[in-house]
Amino acid sequence: MIIEEAKKVIRIEAEALSAMAERIDGSFTHAVETILAARGRVVVSGMGKSGLVGQKIASTMASTGTPAFFLHPAEAIHGDLGMIMKGDVVIAISNSGETEEVLRILPVIKRLGATLIGMSGRVDSTLARCSDVFLDVSVKEEACPLGLAPTASTTATLAMGDALAVALLVSRGFRAEDFAVFHPGGALGKRLFVRVEDLMHVGDAMPLVSGDTSMKDVLFVISAKRLGVTGVIGADGALAGVITDGDLRRALEKDANLLGKQATDIMKLKPRRIKRRELAASALQIMEQNSITSLFVFDDETSAVPCGIIHLHDILRAGIA
Repeated sequence: MIIEEAKKVIRIEAEALSAMAERIDGSFTHAVETILAARGRVVVSGMGKSGLVGQKIASTMASTGTPAFFLHPAEAIHGDLGMIMKGDVVIAISNSGETEEVLRILPVIKRLGATLIGMSGRVDSTLARCSDVFLDVSVKEEACPLGLAPTASTTATLAMGDALAVALLVSRGFRAEDFAVFHPGGALGKRLFVRVEDLMHVGDAMPLVSGDTSMKDVLFVISAKRLGVTGVIGADGALAGVITDGDLRRALEKDANLLGKQATDIMKLKPRRIKRRELAASALQIMEQNSITSLFVFDDETSAVPCGIIHLHDILRAGIA
């Protein structure tokens, strides 16, 4: 019984969205073009459940390159209408199209010189008649068996808002990098913003030894720098190879006289490398593909002298995964 009821709700809402998709027409294009041409911002307003949906629509637009905010209609009629300016586009949401608080702000919106986009489930409503652009979000039936709780109607309205936001995003040529600008604290923002140079160890923190360094001293450097690796450099400072703590263990298993050798005797040639301006996420990808935990960093492709080193733990601590 419970599972069947759940499936019924989802089917009703899915059918409502499919029907709405078929109704998308020139009005939708007009709404998108109106917002793109606006000199101001998008102001979304709605009461009750429509207001909650409106908050999400405004948030989605703001995070995808369309300046937007939510204005509560009840607060608007008590002074907050001052937030609306000439050149703004107001998206007013009301399923019935007759919500009192919403209707009371419509004349003022016009006087302020803002453009009105209405979203309603009734094409013959007051909101529909007053709108410069009207978007039909009507549904055949609500998923609520009583026909009272907004369910399919709020889903349809939310989907229409998402459609607007995505259409605007595409029209503006909005990229993932742009999205990250508005999400610097999120996982995506970190993946697209944080660069190797932001996390790398430099100067004395870099584990480096010369080719003739004894294995005893190599062990000391690896332990002291706590990165599980050391680079081996030539007289000119160029990176010739690397030695990891794993290399040391494997070499010790094969040769009991390991401590009598020098760094060049066991170092690995042609170590993996990365440029300092590369994304930290790219460094992580290289590490995962090659089953390594660190990369020496260079200023550019032609540089031979390392300017830093980045470790897997640095990337993970930064929240990049």
